[in-house]
Amino acid sequence: MRKRLSIKETLLVGSLLFGLFFGAGNLIFPVQLGQLAGKNTLQATIGFLITGVGLPMLGVIASAMSQSDSLFHMAKPISKGYAIFFTCALYLTIGPLFAIPRTATVAFEVGLRPFISEDYFSIGLLIFSFIFFALTLYFSLRPGRILDWIGKYLNPTFLILLSILLIATFVSPMGQVSHEPQGKYISGPLFTGLLDGYNTMDALASLAFAIIIIANVRKLGIGKPTLVAFETSKSGLVASFGMAVIYASLAYMGATSLGSLSPADNGGIILSMVSNHYYGLIGQVLLAAIVSAACLKTAIGLITACSEMFSEMFPKSINYRKYAVVFTLVSFVIANFGLENIIQLSIPVLMFLYPLAITLIILSLLSPIIGKENIVYRWTTALTAIAAFFDLCKALPQYLQENLFIKAIIKFAQLYLPGFDFGFGWIVPAFCGLLIGLIAWKIKEKSIVAPLK
Repeated sequence: MRKRLSIKETLLVGSLLFGLFFGAGNLIFPVQLGQLAGKNTLQATIGFLITGVGLPMLGVIASAMSQSDSLFHMAKPISKGYAIFFTCALYLTIGPLFAIPRTATVAFEVGLRPFISEDYFSIGLLIFSFIFFALTLYFSLRPGRILDWIGKYLNPTFLILLSILLIATFVSPMGQVSHEPQGKYISGPLFTGLLDGYNTMDALASLAFAIIIIANVRKLGIGKPTLVAFETSKSGLVASFGMAVIYASLAYMGATSLGSLSPADNGGIILSMVSNHYYGLIGQVLLAAIVSAACLKTAIGLITACSEMFSEMFPKSINYRKYAVVFTLVSFVIANFGLENIIQLSIPVLMFLYPLAITLIILSLLSPIIGKENIVYRWTTALTAIAAFFDLCKALPQYLQENLFIKAIIKFAQLYLPGFDFGFGWIVPAFCGLLIGLIAWKIKEKSIVAPLK
C-alpha cells in the first residue's frame, strides 16, 4: 500500500471532485446573485462560498474521517430506519427528482433556447433532453472510467471554455459594481448568500460523491483509512480553490453586467446575454458548449452515485445497470416539466434536508472524539428535524402558505426560533440537541462505570 498520492494524482482526483460538483446551478446562481446584490456582492459571495464550497468539502472530508462506506452507514448511528429514509430522500433529491433533470433543462435553456422560437420550445426541450440523457446513460453504464471521462476530459474542456468568457469579463468589464442591491440583498446579503448556496445542492451531493472520490483514492493505492481521509482532503482543497475562484468570477460578472445589459429573471439568461455581448453569435455557441459540458459531467456523476447507492442498499432489487436506466428515464420525464417548476418544487425539500445533512457532517467530523454514539446522533438529529420542518413550511409556494395550519406553524416558528426569518431557525435546536446528547452520553458512561467500581 502507498502512503501518498503524487501531485499529478492529487490534481486528477481534485479535478474529478470539481467536475462532479460544478454543474447546472453552479453556473446560474452566482451570476444572478451578483446582479441582484450589486454593491453588496462581496458579502453575498462570502455567504455563497461558505455553503456552496465550504460545506461540500466538509462533507467529503467527514465521509472519509467517519470511515463510512456510504451515506447509509454515516446515518446508521441514528437508526437503521432513519438511515434508509435519509439516504433515499437525499439521493432522490440530488438525483432523478430534482438535480439530474435540472442539468438537462439548464443546458437547454442557457445553451440552445436562444436559437429556438417559443413555438418550438417544448419539442426542442424534448429532443435535446433525449440526446442529453442518452449520452449521460452511455457514460454512466461505464462507471469504472468515470475518473477518465470527467477528470481528464470533460472537466478540462469545461474550464477552458469558461475561462474564455470569464477573462473577457475582467479584461473589458461591462460596468462598475455600483448599482443598488435588490430584495433580501439590501439588509441581509450574507445570510441571503448562505441560502443561495443551498440551491447548488452540493453539500447534499458531497455525501453521495464522497463514495466515488474515496473509491478512486483507494484505487490509486491508498489503503489506510487515515491516509484516505488525508488524501481526500488534499484533493478537496484543489477542488475548493477552483470552485471559489469561478464562483467569485461569476458573481463579479453578474454584478458588472447591468452596466451594459438589462436585468434578467435568472442566471441562465444573464449568461446568454453576457456571451452575446462579448462574442455575438460565436458567444452563444461558446456558452452552449460551456453549459453542456458542465451539466453533462454532473449528470453522469449523479446517475453513477445514485445507481451505486440503491443497488448496494437494496441488493435484492435490481442491479446497477438497471437502476441507471430507470433513473435516466425518470430524469428525462421530469426535465420536460421545465426549469422553473423544478426549482420551485425543490426549494422546500432543500430547506428540510440541508440542516439534517449539515448536522450529520458535523457529527461525522466529531467522530474521532464522540465515536458513533447513537444517543448524541439521535438528540441532535431529532431537534434539527423538528426545526427544519418549520423551514420547509416557510419555503412552500405562496398559495400553500395561505393555509391556516401552515400559517400557524410559520407564526410559531417566527416567535420562538432565533434566526428563522433568515432561514436558520434550525441552528439553536441543533446545538441544544448536541448538548443534550453529549450530557446524556456522559451520564450513561458514568452509570456504566460506577457499578464496576
